[in-house]
Amino acid sequence: MTAWMLVLPIVLPLVTALITAVLRHRPGYARVMAVAGTGMLLAAGIGLVMRVWHSGPIAVQVGSWEAPFGITLVADLLAAVMVLVTAVTGLAVSVYALGTIDAARERFGYHPLFHVLLMGVCGAFLAGDLFNLYVWFEVMLIASFALLVLGNDREQVRGAVPYVVMSIVSSASFLAGIGLLYGLTGTLNLADLAIKLPTVSGGLVTAVAMLFLVAFGIKAAAFPLFFWLPASYHTPPVAVAAVFAGLLTKVGVYALLRTFSLLFVQDVPFTHGILLAMAALTMLSGVLGAAAQKDIRRILSFHIVSQIGYMLMGLALFTPLALMGAVFYVVHHIIVKANLFLIGGVVAQLGGSFDLDHLGGLYRRYPWLAVLFLVPALSLAGLPPLSGFWAKLILIQAGLDAQAYVIVGVALAVGLLTLYSMTKIWVGAFWKVQPAVPADVTSPRPAAVTMLLPIAMLAALTLAIGLYAEPLVLVATRAADGLLEPTPYLDAVLGGAP
Repeated sequence: MTAWMLVLPIVLPLVTALITAVLRHRPGYARVMAVAGTGMLLAAGIGLVMRVWHSGPIAVQVGSWEAPFGITLVADLLAAVMVLVTAVTGLAVSVYALGTIDAARERFGYHPLFHVLLMGVCGAFLAGDLFNLYVWFEVMLIASFALLVLGNDREQVRGAVPYVVMSIVSSASFLAGIGLLYGLTGTLNLADLAIKLPTVSGGLVTAVAMLFLVAFGIKAAAFPLFFWLPASYHTPPVAVAAVFAGLLTKVGVYALLRTFSLLFVQDVPFTHGILLAMAALTMLSGVLGAAAQKDIRRILSFHIVSQIGYMLMGLALFTPLALMGAVFYVVHHIIVKANLFLIGGVVAQLGGSFDLDHLGGLYRRYPWLAVLFLVPALSLAGLPPLSGFWAKLILIQAGLDAQAYVIVGVALAVGLLTLYSMTKIWVGAFWKVQPAVPADVTSPRPAAVTMLLPIAMLAALTLAIGLYAEPLVLVATRAADGLLEPTPYLDAVLGGAP
């Protein structure tokens, strides 16, 4: 049973991808299967979280090769929660895509590629060794690149160039770090590395840690390695941009959380001090970039960058409360950011444009859409009683406890500037009178029910977390404890061997 619980989050998207590929010329059946596949993934994610919550970390050795020699799949509470929130996002986006992805993209493989992407994300969360983490990163890269350029839009191709170039740089840095770690320790199993790295010279380990910081920093879109994201994420269809915004950078954040709590802790003042500086600069550069934009997708893309800074802040402070805040923030942000992109797509469809200069009057015509926008927008800014308020409050408290007053001041200022950006979207799209529509602006079209249902679902989830935050706080606390005290993780992988 343990083996199946760990394998299902990878096998289900793979099987769904194969079935939808076979059905690509029968789009009706392919759509039903695509939604059903994400629904089954959600059920598997719920089962995995429940099992890990009650039993602690679980692991399986693929092919019966004992760790650290074989391929290990392992789930502690952090990994299980990440699989679950991946499934939630995948289900919401797959339903939304029913009303937005055109027939041409479906024929050219949108549904199989989408599920291969989900498989890569889940595989990365469950990987128990660095080489297989690299493999799952590459699966994600291939699927995401294909989704990014799917269609005949030249803007998509231009947006894909920086994305692919920086992904190659990230992969090269990752692979170089893997080779050096294997040369130093003779292993790539994460649990085995956690035991062997303390016996290696601290200077060498710190030098290798910088390679991983570059590799994962690019994946996470952290300063100064973030510029590819706002150049790319505004170009694909909204359904693709939403899953990118919600999940892809969080795989980089997850990799940083895992490696810089389990492996690279020999010189915490140095390595995590760099992370703290990166966190502050990531927040500032992202939010200032957003303030200068007028396109909804570009504003939201820059805000992905700024919010990554809060997650890095929690890792950099490296206290139980800070790590708990980082985990809480990751979950909150995946839900909120994916939903904002989905709402942006509805705004563009009803208003005919993503440009705020060409929008207006939506509040009077669609008050329900204004409410659906305000929930994730105000949550992103950190207003009570929404989920973002608790996420920011926990991190601010952790910063004050650690006497890290500079990063606390930056975090508070960025929160105010985030509110400014969300207000700019509100005024531009919903409140002001709609200007005369230029000839080159797309004619407005009604929004399909399949577009509104996932938005309402994610907004309700954001409200639920905000109004009743205790369950997620408990989960995040236990996940953070597992990062700081990894003995159960090591025992699950190595079977209690010394």
